[in-house]
Amino acid sequence: MEPDVPPSGEPAQALLPGRTGLLVRLSSAPGRRAALLDVLNRYTDGLSEEPGTEVFIVHLDPDDADIVWLYEVFRDEEAQTAHRSAEGFAQLMTDLPDLLSGPPGILRLDPLRMSLQQRVLAEDWEL
Repeated sequence: MEPDVPPSGEPAQALLPGRTGLLVRLSSAPGRRAALLDVLNRYTDGLSEEPGTEVFIVHLDPDDADIVWLYEVFRDEEAQTAHRSAEGFAQLMTDLPDLLSGPPGILRLDPLRMSLQQRVLAEDWEL
């Protein structure tokens, strides 16, 4: 189902049948969070090679400066498999081990519904 095109100022709403998701907890090695974020930002910049990766959000943990969370949504299982096969993901997997204090925690999710305020995408972000 395609998201409804909302009137100006209204959030976009979409049902997400068949999508898969991940919530990933990364624990940076002491003093390595900035380097971890740098690697994640470079990876995010290359996500155009993964059209099935529909959402990729990097979050900082407000209670622990060493924790970084990733929220990912894929079009379907095949897109998630393609994600793990992408060149950028391979480079990420090469770069991450030296930056982490342990293995990632991964929680699989089945996204159900989304609401997105249109102004989030309209803001003038400086990257």
